[in-house]
Amino acid sequence: MRHALLSTAIILAAMAGVSCKNQWDLQPRDRISSDRILSSEDGARTWMANLYYQAPFEEFGFSGTAFHKGSANTVGFYQDQFTDNAINSQGNNIDVSHWWDYSFLRDVNYLLQQVENISGISDDQRKEIEAEGHFLRGFGYFALVKRYGGVPIIREFQEYTSDPEQLKVPRSTEKETWDFVLEEFDKAIAGLPSVRTGADSRRATRWLALAMKARAALFAASIAKYGARDGLDGEAVSLGLVHMSPSESNGYYLQCIAACEEIIQSGLFGLYKPEPATPKEAEKNLIELFSNPSVAPSENMFIYSYGDPEVVTCHSYEFWCNSNQTRLSAPHSGRMNPVLDLVDAYEYYAYPGRDGTIVTRVDGNVTDYDGFKASHEYLRFDTPSQIFEGKDARLHATCILPGTMFRDKLITIQAGYVARNGSATYEGSSNTSVTVGENTYYQYGAASPDDYSGFDQSQHFVMTRTGFSYKKFLSTKALTKNELGKNVNAYPIMRYAEILLTYAEAVFESGEGNPDLAKTCLNATRRRAGHTTEIPLTSENIQRERRVELAFENDRFWTLIRRREYQKVFNTGTRKALDPLLDLRVSPPKYIFVRKIVLKEVPHTWENKNYYLAIPGVASNGCIQNPQW
Repeated sequence: MRHALLSTAIILAAMAGVSCKNQWDLQPRDRISSDRILSSEDGARTWMANLYYQAPFEEFGFSGTAFHKGSANTVGFYQDQFTDNAINSQGNNIDVSHWWDYSFLRDVNYLLQQVENISGISDDQRKEIEAEGHFLRGFGYFALVKRYGGVPIIREFQEYTSDPEQLKVPRSTEKETWDFVLEEFDKAIAGLPSVRTGADSRRATRWLALAMKARAALFAASIAKYGARDGLDGEAVSLGLVHMSPSESNGYYLQCIAACEEIIQSGLFGLYKPEPATPKEAEKNLIELFSNPSVAPSENMFIYSYGDPEVVTCHSYEFWCNSNQTRLSAPHSGRMNPVLDLVDAYEYYAYPGRDGTIVTRVDGNVTDYDGFKASHEYLRFDTPSQIFEGKDARLHATCILPGTMFRDKLITIQAGYVARNGSATYEGSSNTSVTVGENTYYQYGAASPDDYSGFDQSQHFVMTRTGFSYKKFLSTKALTKNELGKNVNAYPIMRYAEILLTYAEAVFESGEGNPDLAKTCLNATRRRAGHTTEIPLTSENIQRERRVELAFENDRFWTLIRRREYQKVFNTGTRKALDPLLDLRVSPPKYIFVRKIVLKEVPHTWENKNYYLAIPGVASNGCIQNPQW
């Protein structure tokens, strides 16, 4: 839904007083009542636009800790930076986003209550609006249940009253809440149109409702199967407000499988350019897909787009995430630093079906993160990009790698150099230099900070500290301006690639469905990335493929949550960097690489209570609190 329309909706909604019933006999003359807005088709469209704006879409405006804050967030935090995919150039946070917005759900309930009173529309239009309301309500409760477990389910619009006790609704069990989410999506599936065109093309369709049902059902199934890994206990657990029986998992997997199969078998959707001739062609295709989602309507099942940046606030992903050398005027860019942990996950074409862990030493040791040692023999490369040759095309389409081109600029990411005497100078806060013969070499690869993109801690707010910068979803064209809140890149909320991988996971985890089709789905995204060797349907292969295909699409965080694997990743865990060093001990100089802990990273220990966040306002709403809060 375009922000130009959404912005208008917010103004009208504010005038309407959408959250409370007018208590006074004297009607104000400076606002429109809610029932009057919802008495006409135009009013209903305005109301719906406001609902889309309020809905918890995790798009570019989602900062990782709050919704619609991506434009104003002063440090450029995003959700993948709270995982083992990336880190912020300045901070080390591992955080979880809250969303307890019953005002949005109240507005949806009011729409559903008033839909019969909308004039000038046909019965079919009325059914569509009602189905869209159920989609948005399901979407909202999905956002709640994946954060809090079982929550109060309010099916009817509540009139405010002087007695707050009449408004209190106890928490439902986690199972009841997941079932409600899936029922809402079923109602949406039954009533939404299959196709939207023109101004309505960014609204929900029947196929999107099926896709969201598949996503939610996989989440519910994972919680049922793996929820006990969190080890939580207490009143909320004993009452079923959190956790579900493992015996419930296959029922949810079956719902997921059925939804995915309907989408797959429809023949309406497909991967963008699924059969590249070479990995280089695959890289080009993927960059097209990520930088301009509109080129792939058959893959991008739902796109969140933005309006005129000169009229409305859009997002700031370009502002925060560009490399230093391509940031233009943005003073605090370079905040999204992919980490070595993610880069290692991308396969080498020569070694399909296993992590492509980058080897930097002659002895093959990949577990030493203590920094450079002159006693070690390192592999040497003519250019810093050579070490990444043969890696999955998705790595090159997702991350800016040292010594590669982006927007016609050679991106220089260098941590330091090794002097002729074997001493190393790297990382730190000063760009030192050394002269060898007639040549002067700089620690960070160039004399001016404008000409390099990494490791200079005097410029920490624009420099990567991992050895990698961010590319996925950024425009491939040079920017003419880059201002806070003025970026308009579109964001894919749902891609067909996710449906394929969700189907593969649901079939493997449940033992139900079609395993041959599931294997085909697993290998389809790899083939689109230039792989020619099929890999078997295993949990390890599915999770690796999901991670690299959906990197920076807010999937990794929720996968670690639903599969209860955060404590495995962050049990006094640290994220890793790859430091390129120019080795001046040889002539001509060559590049070596050091695997190490990210500069200034601190060990993280995941607290299992964060699998279920604290219920807000329990003193007034009477809800039972989640474990350990």
